[in-house]
Amino acid sequence: MNRCWQDHCRQTIMIRSIFLFLDRTYVLQNSLLPSIWDTGLELFRTHIVSNSAVQKRTVDGILEQIELERNGETIDRSLLRSLLGMLSDLQVYKDSFEKRFLIETNRLYAAEGQRLMQERDVPEYLHHVARRLEEENDRIVSYLDQSTQKPLISCVEKQLLGEHMTAILQKGLSILLDENRVTELALLYQLFSKVKGGLPTLLQFWRDYIKSFGGEIVCTPEKDKDMVQELLDFKDKMDNVAQTCFTRNEAFINAMKEAFETFINKRPNKPAELIAKYVDSKLRAGNKEATEEELERILDKIMIIFRFIHGKDVFEAFYKKDLAKRLLVGKSASVDAEKSMLSKLKHECGAAFTSKLEGMFKDMELSKDIMIQFKQYMQNQSEPSNIELTVNILTMGYWPSYTPMEVHLPLEMVKLQEVFKLFYLGKHSGRKLQWQPTLGHAVLKAEFKEGKKELQVSLFQTLVLLMFTEGEDFSMEEIRTATGIEEGELRRTLQSLACGKARVLNKNPRGKDVEDGDRFNFNNDFKHKLFRIKINQIQMKETVEEQVSTTERVFQDRQYQIDAAVVRIMKMRKTLSHNLLVSELYNQLKFPVKPGDLKKRIESLIDRDYMERDKETPNQYHYVA
Repeated sequence: MNRCWQDHCRQTIMIRSIFLFLDRTYVLQNSLLPSIWDTGLELFRTHIVSNSAVQKRTVDGILEQIELERNGETIDRSLLRSLLGMLSDLQVYKDSFEKRFLIETNRLYAAEGQRLMQERDVPEYLHHVARRLEEENDRIVSYLDQSTQKPLISCVEKQLLGEHMTAILQKGLSILLDENRVTELALLYQLFSKVKGGLPTLLQFWRDYIKSFGGEIVCTPEKDKDMVQELLDFKDKMDNVAQTCFTRNEAFINAMKEAFETFINKRPNKPAELIAKYVDSKLRAGNKEATEEELERILDKIMIIFRFIHGKDVFEAFYKKDLAKRLLVGKSASVDAEKSMLSKLKHECGAAFTSKLEGMFKDMELSKDIMIQFKQYMQNQSEPSNIELTVNILTMGYWPSYTPMEVHLPLEMVKLQEVFKLFYLGKHSGRKLQWQPTLGHAVLKAEFKEGKKELQVSLFQTLVLLMFTEGEDFSMEEIRTATGIEEGELRRTLQSLACGKARVLNKNPRGKDVEDGDRFNFNNDFKHKLFRIKINQIQMKETVEEQVSTTERVFQDRQYQIDAAVVRIMKMRKTLSHNLLVSELYNQLKFPVKPGDLKKRIESLIDRDYMERDKETPNQYHYVA
């Protein structure tokens, strides 16, 4: 066929050359006459290509060659190029060849898609699809007509991808994300973006994956101690996927945020509490692993996760408690990091949120100034004390509430407290000082056989140790009567002194725990390589009660906030229906509330005469001025 066509073209050119003058003058002047070349094509089309047997065999042959090539065999591309060129020149390419070619292609890829989806795993399958698309594009460049490109490529995409979108994602997306296979994920995104409805489907699966994976991290209580770190790692990983594989597509980034927000609030309060504790662990002195820049980076990441949390007040309560510990024990790693975290919180939640936390820092700075003045005041006293006293003055509203404990302090200490009280109230009249022995600490000088040492201890440990300057040996009951320390605290204090690493006291009988009848005496043979020894108070694990009480406090605060919001709204609107009031409340409140709770608060306000129900329509409320 090709030879016949080539001969025909050669001969037509020969004839045109002989009759050149005729072709250039007479034919050109008569617009109705075709040129010699066109006449030649017309004759070839009518007598040869339009013959159905010839056309069928030619097109069958071409299709067979293409199929062979698709199955990996090598064929003579120039032959195909020439024949398809012939069909184009004769203007029968679309009708005689393209229609059949697309039907065949469709059939082939439909079967191939079905088969390979069963046989191969997703990464392999995706690479296969990419290779197929490349091959088909190459065919268009080599021998197919340019006009075939669009229908051909969309046919391949439809059969290999469009028909199997859900199957590919169900079978492979979570594996790719679990194993962080960035190349395949990028390919997946690139392929899906070509198919109609591809990206929305991928988006839905991506959102579901994040929700289920994140939900597992948050809702498994066993994982609590690593929860925050796991959340940070997971967020990093997902960010990386969105950046590198999903070309920073806005929709995907927003879906990720939304998914994070959904799963992190599935379990109320716990994530907020754990994030506060995580920040505490990073800001505490002794956290040597991070340089300042790294710390800053960690805090920024924490803020991103903090943003997703609905009950931010729970975070504040726990954060405040930990911050107080860090400030009072001087355990803060760096003031800059503390301030930086505060400004982040302020930026995120407004000044009202951080005002108490800022107040705590102010208290610490003011206390320093007051102490300088107090030292000068002491030097002018008639009888100087041999104890140095440092006092932190804490404004009650800013700090967490501590239960005051009454203990029996030695006379010198009580005297000093009185001196300070006189000094302070002389400066600030009308204030009330309440001492908090639970938070105090002291440095004691002690003499052992080995020599002098200094002991850094809590106030309770101090009271216990000072008894042994008076006597040799005491029972637990005697110590309790003398010091007035509450039993649980006392057990922990004695345990830290007699059963810990630095055993300044001996316990009789020996043992890990302090029992009722135990007796204690001073351990004169105590040895330690350091001169100043810090004896840690046995940290009672933050008890469940403490956690509950912090959470309770938050709920109490929330009640007041709801009440205030209701009264604000009613005062402005004067009359409102229940549903409108509730929706207005949801707009104003920063934390999640159940409709039932709102109803209770509204009832309580009606009882307290802030508002009343309408006589006719019980669903309407009026503000009572």
